[in-house]
Amino acid sequence: MSVRIGIITGSGTYAFPGLVGSTPTTVETPHGTVPVSVGTVGDVEVVHLARHREHHELVSHQVTHRANVLALQQLGVDAVLGVTVCGACEPSATLGSLLVFDDLHFLTNRFADGTSCTLHDTPGAPGRGHWVFDGPFSAPLRQALLDGAHAAGLQVQDGGCYGHVDGPRFNSRAEIRTLRAAGVTAVSQTAGPETVLLGEAGIPYALLGFQTDYANGVAEEPTPVATLVELIARSTASFTAVLAEAVPRAARVEHAPVGTSLTWD
Repeated sequence: MSVRIGIITGSGTYAFPGLVGSTPTTVETPHGTVPVSVGTVGDVEVVHLARHREHHELVSHQVTHRANVLALQQLGVDAVLGVTVCGACEPSATLGSLLVFDDLHFLTNRFADGTSCTLHDTPGAPGRGHWVFDGPFSAPLRQALLDGAHAAGLQVQDGGCYGHVDGPRFNSRAEIRTLRAAGVTAVSQTAGPETVLLGEAGIPYALLGFQTDYANGVAEEPTPVATLVELIARSTASFTAVLAEAVPRAARVEHAPVGTSLTWD
């Protein structure tokens, strides 16, 4: 049985240059229609999904997280590798460097409209319950990303806490101070719901970050917006290089759900 890997990209990467034979298609889900592209990376079948869609159609609070995860589930994806540009919360971070997250800070566990971030939105539905885990990200997939970055010759940090923040605005100094006190390493505005929903769906997931700026108050001087824009543009090449190496590795590991689901059926 062939393995199918999902790739989710964010700001700056609306098409995946490493996808060979890319064929656009749409998937109908109970939460809306999702455009994806299907192709291969090496000899591995890949489904690419751009969170923000072409030309950044959807800003962060409009990303259709439930539809995206259900679309990947309907397409039979065995595992997902996500990438995100992010703001560094550590002054020692090198802008333009990569990190593979191993923890999550997403206290509200809510979508932008205030509803709970969950696939379990219907009382009595089969499979309803609780996602229980130690770490939220798949250890084998994390290793595939780390090994992929090393093989691509890129600097990468092993571990870090991903902080989900609500957009589309950036954060205040006070908000970033709070997140740093909680141990957050870097922040962005989309991967919190993605992590939770893929966990509930039983699809293993790992997340690669590219640090484009220092979050508010982290550095003595704010990162110029021009630098942020330049690094977002540069992130696509880094993500493509890592994923070209990581996808074949991800296809070879055991694909087990992260944690377990405590259900009531």
